[in-house]
Amino acid sequence: AAARSALAASWTRSAMLYRLDPVARRVGERLTEAEIALARERLGAVVPMAVAQLDRLFQMVSALGACIVLADAEGVVIERRGNPADDADYQAAGLWTGTAWSEAQAGTNAIGTCLAEGRAVTIHRDQHFMARNTELSCSSAPLHGPEGEVLAVIDVSTARADVPEAVAGLIAASVADAVRRLEGDLFSHRYAGARLVVIPGLGRGGGALLAVDGDDLVIGATRAARAHLNLTGDL
Repeated sequence: AAARSALAASWTRSAMLYRLDPVARRVGERLTEAEIALARERLGAVVPMAVAQLDRLFQMVSALGACIVLADAEGVVIERRGNPADDADYQAAGLWTGTAWSEAQAGTNAIGTCLAEGRAVTIHRDQHFMARNTELSCSSAPLHGPEGEVLAVIDVSTARADVPEAVAGLIAASVADAVRRLEGDLFSHRYAGARLVVIPGLGRGGGALLAVDGDDLVIGATRAARAHLNLTGDL
């Protein structure tokens, strides 16, 4: 089954590789404030530049009682948005700054499985490996840096059981759109002195951008541009 299903593969990793107990109730330890500050520092411009997209995304999904988090490449929550009335529940669930959501620590979940698979992932309720997370429905997408590396993950989670499948699909699409916009912002920031070229047919919203210097040499390309143009290696 693991060979045919990404979800089954994740459950297999959770059980066989990480040897997690699916009925364990205890949420992992949180990082200290000093450790969180160091993790934020390692992300550099990502956190301040993510603010606008996180705020915009939260405005779209806040009525669903959703929580939005930005986690680093280790799955540690660095930044979050949520309704104050729901904060106690999400803090108890571990969707709080400083808590780790890698597969090794939390089993199959949208943040950790997104990092493991390197792609956008939605994990609904009982698809989670850990029983303590089965009240959550979560959609995550990986954030790639200017050189195509995975820097972080943006996730939207809700504990509402009455969210229709169509709405869940819109949430996933909104997360992916926020990531594409942020990737474009990070790329523009990294190549501020270069001319930016949008790949024809994909549009800026797709995040497929090239950076060109004064000699018309390509000096940078977003992950979407690299994939579309089959670019490999250093530019």
